[in-house]
Amino acid sequence: MTAAPVLARLYADVDPYGYELMLTDAERAVLTRLRTVLENDVRPHVNDLWERGEYSPAVLEPLAALRTMDPAEPVDGGTPPGYRPRPLFDGFRTFEIAQTDVSVSVIFSGHVNLFRNTVLLGGSPEQVAELDADMRSFARTGVFALTEPDHGSDVARGLETTARRDGDTWVLTGAKRWIGGAAQADLLAVLARDEADSQVKAFLVERDDPGVRIEKIRRKAALRIVDNGHITLDGARVPESRRLQRVNSFADVNRLLRSMRTGVSWMATGAQAGAFRAAVRYTRDRHQFGRPIAGFQLVQDKLATMLGNLTASLGMAVRLSQLAEDQVDGEGGYSDADAALAKAWIARRTRETVALAREVCGGNGITLDTDVARFHADAEAIYTFEGTNEINQLVVGRAITGMGAFVS
Repeated sequence: MTAAPVLARLYADVDPYGYELMLTDAERAVLTRLRTVLENDVRPHVNDLWERGEYSPAVLEPLAALRTMDPAEPVDGGTPPGYRPRPLFDGFRTFEIAQTDVSVSVIFSGHVNLFRNTVLLGGSPEQVAELDADMRSFARTGVFALTEPDHGSDVARGLETTARRDGDTWVLTGAKRWIGGAAQADLLAVLARDEADSQVKAFLVERDDPGVRIEKIRRKAALRIVDNGHITLDGARVPESRRLQRVNSFADVNRLLRSMRTGVSWMATGAQAGAFRAAVRYTRDRHQFGRPIAGFQLVQDKLATMLGNLTASLGMAVRLSQLAEDQVDGEGGYSDADAALAKAWIARRTRETVALAREVCGGNGITLDTDVARFHADAEAIYTFEGTNEINQLVVGRAITGMGAFVS
């Protein structure tokens, strides 16, 4: 008697196989708080901001106040002080935020995953000790600045931003592009090539340092709440104390990137979940021919395909995070190919899922009122960033065959 209602509830939700149950009770309690804040304090702002193409602190400040990087629940539940959420929890946190809005997830992750991980993995113990409390509380925020106007996929070899040592100071010259949240960040983690040894190094540049200019990239059709920035560095001077001491080659940069690549898979999966939920809600409310369109066969076929894509993507993201946890625990880890496979496959499924969500909403699917239009547009950005589909496919192909097919 009770099985049918339980099944109905699960299959209308975004995690029918219950992957979230792999988290601890304390971690799920943090996610419950997060969902409440997202629904009550963030979601009401996103459509208007997206339409205007504007960022507002109203979408980040409620999340910063939650302290999800050092939540109280695990400590109260018996975990020793100093607890840091593991990759699986981090992934579900990204998943929850992206369900509400991908732009908000990009802004949040830019600081939490990209910038903070760069400092934690690339900084000296002294640099980490100096910055981590402020990073966790959002007292000081930052972004990761690698991509350049003419170099994205080929940035490993083509990076043009230079760093010249001048006594105890470094002089940075060049440009970075598509850096999300640069205009609001306190610090820019800039990757530049050392003129002396041609190796790539990382520098913490203050947003208001002399020689730093940040321009907002306008006329975007996706991620419209994100203030993507074009950064110009014209002889910006950075003290040696703000050079991240454990980044001394592109191999070190790749180590940073590997730690970040699980996040984009979770973000893409969250976009599918948000689109799916919006589509289910719409089809239940929309009546045609005297009944809800949720009862039509072709609509149910599309919904089932969407949930299949989402569930498979969630399973792949969960497994990737488990491999990342093994790496944290010193028991193995995941490879570039593992991350590339997940990103490329999930991003493709995301494209299909958001397109089906737009279809079942009919003409109303192109309006922001249904929510699916945002996910439909933002999926295109996810498909490209953190490695294009083609580059990720070649990374996987190299792992399969043992032969690189990159153009040199």
